[in-house]
Amino acid sequence: MVKDWEDVIDTLPQEVKRTYRRFKRATEILTTEAEPEVGLTPKEIIWTKNKTKLYRFAPSQPKTHRIPLLIIYALINKPYILDLSPGNSLVEYLVNQGFDVYMLDWGTPALEDRHMKLDDYIMDYIPRAVRKVMKTAESDEISLLGYCMGGTMTSIFAALHPDLPIRNIIFMTSPFDFSDAGLFTNWLDNRYFNLDKMVDTMGIIPPEMIDFGNKMLKPVVNFCGPYVNLVDRAENDSFVNSWKLMQKWVNDGIPFPGEAFRQWIREFYQHNKLINGELVIRGRNVNLANIKASVLNMAAERDHIAIPHQVEALMDIISSQDKTFVLLPTGHVSVCFGRQAINKTYPTVGSWLAERSN
Repeated sequence: MVKDWEDVIDTLPQEVKRTYRRFKRATEILTTEAEPEVGLTPKEIIWTKNKTKLYRFAPSQPKTHRIPLLIIYALINKPYILDLSPGNSLVEYLVNQGFDVYMLDWGTPALEDRHMKLDDYIMDYIPRAVRKVMKTAESDEISLLGYCMGGTMTSIFAALHPDLPIRNIIFMTSPFDFSDAGLFTNWLDNRYFNLDKMVDTMGIIPPEMIDFGNKMLKPVVNFCGPYVNLVDRAENDSFVNSWKLMQKWVNDGIPFPGEAFRQWIREFYQHNKLINGELVIRGRNVNLANIKASVLNMAAERDHIAIPHQVEALMDIISSQDKTFVLLPTGHVSVCFGRQAINKTYPTVGSWLAERSN
């Protein structure tokens, strides 16, 4: 039967045959092909707490920069987006540049973690990871890189620990001002969004719900676009490989601990307490003016999750004498994966950090 159908296809015009081949190839990719391997830069676990792991990436060459770099990721999705595949990995790039690179992987929370708050991550986990990195690297200073929500958490940590020897901080598409968060401002308005009922009912917020909310910012592009693009470019092996890598990560989300989610929505999106100096973490007021480290603050032109003005607002608050804001021609995720990331983001991070890491 299949052979008969193929014989019929062979009698049709060339463009029809090409369309058939593309649909057939796309179907194979979606239904039969294995998922790609990710996170391949060699690493070891040097510290754990609960489900959290601290990685140290194995050097590919002698370390040429004295100050170690700790990458702090968000509480949603998995951090291998920063080490997606060889040649398309910010981690690999930095390791190859001679940096001593570490990363916090928060792990996958379950129902028993529903009471975890931002306070716990910022005041218990990050400080211990910082001390472990400095001890392992035998360094008296440290650099931090926070991506997305991880950067927001990093800013709070740095503001609450002005005594720590933090030399450099890189913020990558991290929101700080939530007064205008685009569609999120409307959707999360406390007049309509019953945050407490949601958290109290679920305990932990499913990754599918977080992913759905993010995709609804641009529904046609996010829900239909990937598959239209796949069919259109199914015969391009390079595109297919990148597509499979990205879809693996997008669909590999993790739950959001309920109490941390309650804080994230109420304190940030609904009341905008961070930038206004009103946020309290474990009884201590968070004053971003306490940040004096050298800062590289990066936003993405096409970012609908951390809109550039949300990111840039930090620059007027911090006390850093050495501070740089960069607007990159990417989106929220393509800032760290893809051609523009390789050509723009990686060199920007690498060169800025190299000048300040010896």
